[in-house]
Amino acid sequence: MKRYEVIAIVKTDLTEEEINAIMERSSNIITERQGVIAKAEKWGKRRLAYEIKKQKDGFYFFIDYAGEGSIVDEMERNFKIDDRVLKFMTVAKEGAVTREGMEAEVAAAEVKRTQIRIETDNSAANKDEKPAGEARTVRPAPRKTITREENTTKGE
Repeated sequence: MKRYEVIAIVKTDLTEEEINAIMERSSNIITERQGVIAKAEKWGKRRLAYEIKKQKDGFYFFIDYAGEGSIVDEMERNFKIDDRVLKFMTVAKEGAVTREGMEAEVAAAEVKRTQIRIETDNSAANKDEKPAGEARTVRPAPRKTITREENTTKGE
């Protein structure tokens, strides 16, 4: 198995259900072909660097997965025939991975997400409490300005 990342940009006028359907179809392609999804994220609406199919904004999503090359071919084929997809890019990451290693990584990421949720919930509960000490603002040291004479080497 090889590790891949795909980033796709879809039209912003799509509903949340349509965006979820596109991501779900991509996930189904991966899982039906014995691939393992490590991460699937919605990055949201962003301004494009240049117009694509007369669109100035796009909705980005990202999928990190491991599988065979046939998965990449099928996903790219589906992206090409779907008019709602503006652009996509698949990148192969270095090194081979195993199914067990990927599943362990997914499990570790889930544990980390759970811990973050717990910490966030606790910090929201303690929000009304005042901190023990005042926070200090640390300012960077002023930079020394080098004059032209100091910058040139002697002997020239």
